Amino acid sequence: MDAKKDVKTKLWGGRFKESTAPLVEEYTQSVEFDQKLYAEDIAGSKAHARMLAAQGILSQEEVEQIIEGLNQIEKEIEQGKFTWQKSLEDVHMNIEHRLTELVGPVGQKLHTGRSRNDQVALDFRLHVSKCLSLWQDTLIDLVTVLVDQAEKNADKILPGYTHLQPAQPVSLAQHLLAYVQMFCRDFERILDAQKRVRVSPLGAAALAGTTYPLNPKMVADELGLDEIFSNSMDAVSDRDFVLEALFIGSTIMIHLSRLCEEIILWANPGFGFIYLPDAFATGSSIMPQKKNPDVAEIMRGKTGRSVGNLISLLTTLKGLPLAYNRDMQEDKEPFLDTHKTVYMSLQIMARMMEEIKFNEQAMNRALKEGFLNATELADYLVGKGIPFRQAHHITGNIVAYAERKGVGLEDLAIKELKQFSEKIEEDVYIALDFKQAVSRRETPGGTGPQSVQRQIQWARQWLRQKNGGSV
Repeated sequence: MDAKKDVKTKLWGGRFKESTAPLVEEYTQSVEFDQKLYAEDIAGSKAHARMLAAQGILSQEEVEQIIEGLNQIEKEIEQGKFTWQKSLEDVHMNIEHRLTELVGPVGQKLHTGRSRNDQVALDFRLHVSKCLSLWQDTLIDLVTVLVDQAEKNADKILPGYTHLQPAQPVSLAQHLLAYVQMFCRDFERILDAQKRVRVSPLGAAALAGTTYPLNPKMVADELGLDEIFSNSMDAVSDRDFVLEALFIGSTIMIHLSRLCEEIILWANPGFGFIYLPDAFATGSSIMPQKKNPDVAEIMRGKTGRSVGNLISLLTTLKGLPLAYNRDMQEDKEPFLDTHKTVYMSLQIMARMMEEIKFNEQAMNRALKEGFLNATELADYLVGKGIPFRQAHHITGNIVAYAERKGVGLEDLAIKELKQFSEKIEEDVYIALDFKQAVSRRETPGGTGPQSVQRQIQWARQWLRQKNGGSV
């Protein structure tokens, strides 16, 4: 193909006399990744065409031809028969080019009153909204599994840690329900973000609006969007909705990564709190005994790329003048990558957590290490009338004594304990019991059995509200 003929194939080629350099064409094309937006592009084009007919800009017959052609293109893409051409740059021009092949010159009328600037913004908003809805569905699944596991294991206790050092005994259910709260917040963040994602920019054209009597509200209504743009320049240059989605995706991955870290630690024989399902572990090529938590490690690792995608787009946008700039093409790949990562990670975590079994014996052994009932002893002394700071000091001395002997506080004889305070009586052993330590903490949100049951009930109610009453 000679240079002049090549220019004529470009939908914007009228002003140009020479063809695009092949290297530049390869460098600037986006069709390799934005073809994933084909369904949204076709839906937006159908809505735009119907609006043009309603406004008397196109005839009903012309719109019917256009929609018939778009339906044919959608079928070709879904059947794998559509030929994507890099020379046509992006998903929009590939579809419009094929439409004109199918229906003739009437296909060239589809772009009336529209720019690729507002077209791509619409397509991407629709796609991001769809992806966020998928994240919501998988968050619901994961929260359901975590609540089920919490309810099933409500009677088990394990060490709670601060600074990764043994701190106080807590209910296993309480520990799992902490992650429920994280993922519920992620869900609520998506709900809030959708209000800003689901805004139609179509009608803003390149940046200044258009002279055609368009009806942007009609397009928004047909596509199920909640609002239309307020400022045409902002409409084509706003990518806050992608940033919000990337932030939410990063936060979800950070929460998953924290849970992965616990799984990795708990699967280590040094802890031994869980039996890692074979389906979510791998072996070693040289050490036959190994059962590695590779799935959790990979998910923990993928968190870095999700955070990186957010930083990438923040950096891209920070210096852009109004309105549209081609730099904005760099919003697609980070989001598409994050979507794949978040969506798959949530699904995998739900399945993995569903199959994990907990080792109560190992948790009970760990409770006896690290003097997790020291706070109970201090509180016991306070109950005997000793000021807390003095009780804290006495307890510290007793811990040091028990540590030298290599025993737990509960293993010390009453005679030994009385060396440190005459206030200590036989009832101290009730206070030092780990299950008693957990059961006494019934303050709101605490680790006590009744508090945990209230948290489970809250989570069940939240699931019913968010899942249409079916949980």
